[in-house]
Amino acid sequence: MTIEKLIEDRNLLEKQRFWIRISYEECLKIGIKKNYSIEEFGMFEILCSRYSRGIDFLIRKIFRTLNEYEFENQGTLIDVVNHAHKRGLFENIQTLRLMKDVRNTIVHEYIEEALTEVFQEVLEYTGVLLTIIDNTLCHIEKLENETI
Repeated sequence: MTIEKLIEDRNLLEKQRFWIRISYEECLKIGIKKNYSIEEFGMFEILCSRYSRGIDFLIRKIFRTLNEYEFENQGTLIDVVNHAHKRGLFENIQTLRLMKDVRNTIVHEYIEEALTEVFQEVLEYTGVLLTIIDNTLCHIEKLENETI
């Protein structure tokens, strides 16, 4: 794995963070309600989608890229998460598992009423996701600086 590939993935992660943050800030303004307007529901649906893609991208792409760059054994997805935890990219493995569970709920939920039930969790965990992304970007930047 080359430093160029690491930089390319960092750039993609920064774009993910940008779009997630925009949706997150909009949905924070809306807040949690019993009923949403069509526009509000649409904004939350976009956040849910970006949250889901962000979790997948971080775990399946970026964490694996870091393992490859730092010569870690790729192993299973659990191994990838454990290596990221050892790097200090997030505090609690259980929280990351819950975040992935919320992602799975979003992806497999097709009924509008049931989807609104995850909006609160998505708001909560999107903040955590953004922190993990920031930590990961700092780690990548450190690796880049060591190479220069």
